[in-house]
Amino acid sequence: MTEFERVLVRSFNNFFEKDNIKGIAHRLKQHRFTPQFLDVLVDSLDPDYYLGIECKSISVEKGANALYFTQHFTVDKKGAHQIDRISDFLRRSGRTGYLVVELRRGSGCTRKAHIIPWNELHQRFHTDGVLKYTVDEIQDYPEIQRNGEQYVIDPIKWRDGKRLLG
Repeated sequence: MTEFERVLVRSFNNFFEKDNIKGIAHRLKQHRFTPQFLDVLVDSLDPDYYLGIECKSISVEKGANALYFTQHFTVDKKGAHQIDRISDFLRRSGRTGYLVVELRRGSGCTRKAHIIPWNELHQRFHTDGVLKYTVDEIQDYPEIQRNGEQYVIDPIKWRDGKRLLG
């Protein structure tokens, strides 16, 4: 588990505890030959908090200018793309899905995370013919604010928030 995923899980669990919401975020243990559906699962009887989150991290400092569907996502031995596998899991489980992209800017610079609704990513992958999100496009999506070492969790804002323009 990456530090980014660990902080996101801890942030969700602190949010649930602080606001007295029945819910829990967790990361399934990854085994070498067992596929992992998503990086972070959030379970709650409240549908606003029944989520599946895939985390990606790119190093803007080292020149990354986009998140590529071919480079940053996997294809399994059967030829199934990770986006399709996750989309199927989300559909079958009834979870709301998100891609959270962390932009690393180097030591001394604050990392930023942006949240993309999974259905928009799936549509882009299958119908728009664009096989990447540029860093500028990622930054058009809502930023998950940080408060010290934690992220400020607000899934209702993410769901209701529209993609930012310009």
